[in-house]
Amino acid sequence: MSYWLMKSEPDVFSIDDLRRKGPRGTHWDGVRNYQARNFMREMKPGDQAFFYHSNCKEPGIVGVMEVVREAYPDHTAFDPKDPHFDPKSDPARPRWYMVDVAYVEKFPRTITLDALRLNHSLAEMLILRRGNRLSVTPVTASEWKAVMKMVASSTDHSR
Repeated sequence: MSYWLMKSEPDVFSIDDLRRKGPRGTHWDGVRNYQARNFMREMKPGDQAFFYHSNCKEPGIVGVMEVVREAYPDHTAFDPKDPHFDPKSDPARPRWYMVDVAYVEKFPRTITLDALRLNHSLAEMLILRRGNRLSVTPVTASEWKAVMKMVASSTDHSR
């Protein structure tokens, strides 16, 4: 199993929106960066991903989702009425891909970007690198464990 971090603006698509999609999940569309697309092409069903709320008052990791379908062509790139339309994308030779994801859990508290930066065991995490703006990044097993430890710790303090 591999681990990932996937960003979405909560006013566009939040973890609560994903939960409402039910156990079958939904597609994660609109990725328009080649490196992020390539990461999605590596995803396999069963992989776990952190759901990260970006571009909001309190950016950070808000929960976990699971990849339930591997990468396939992103149909939104072909629809001129869709905000993710790409006139250079061709259905015969798709440029953009998406995966399907399903809700696993929402954390009791957001693991904020500031909190992630303060955790020395996450110093090499891609999302924390200066200038990184990718919406999809891999997460190492040790980084996954460190974040999940932060979740457990924040839960213990809330009681």
